[in-house]
Amino acid sequence: MEMEIAGRTRKLDIQELEKIRNDAYENARVYKEKTKTFQDKLITRKKFSIGQNVLLYDSTLKIFAGKLRSKWIAPFTITNLFSNGAMEIQSEETRKCFKVNGQRLKPFYENFQMHTVEEIVLEEPRT
Repeated sequence: MEMEIAGRTRKLDIQELEKIRNDAYENARVYKEKTKTFQDKLITRKKFSIGQNVLLYDSTLKIFAGKLRSKWIAPFTITNLFSNGAMEIQSEETRKCFKVNGQRLKPFYENFQMHTVEEIVLEEPRT
């Protein structure tokens, strides 16, 4: 008789654990959906046009690239837009054209003033 009661309680415990697991799975799914919609709202779509100057992200692996070195390559001009998000850009220096993904580009603002930095060499104090 005790085995029968223990079997029933064991079966009820297993069903209860299964219900808790299903609830946790459903809560995780709802949480993921909500965070995805929140993150998708923060994405800004970039609008590019033919003739616009852009910067290209340099994705090549560099071992000691340096903290303050820019990862963006100097201006290119958009020559063609494709429906799949790819763009054809032309280098202003070499005049070569090639296709890149639009996510690797960002607008180049021409009014930005670049300043040369003067380097000052410090000498050791004399003792």
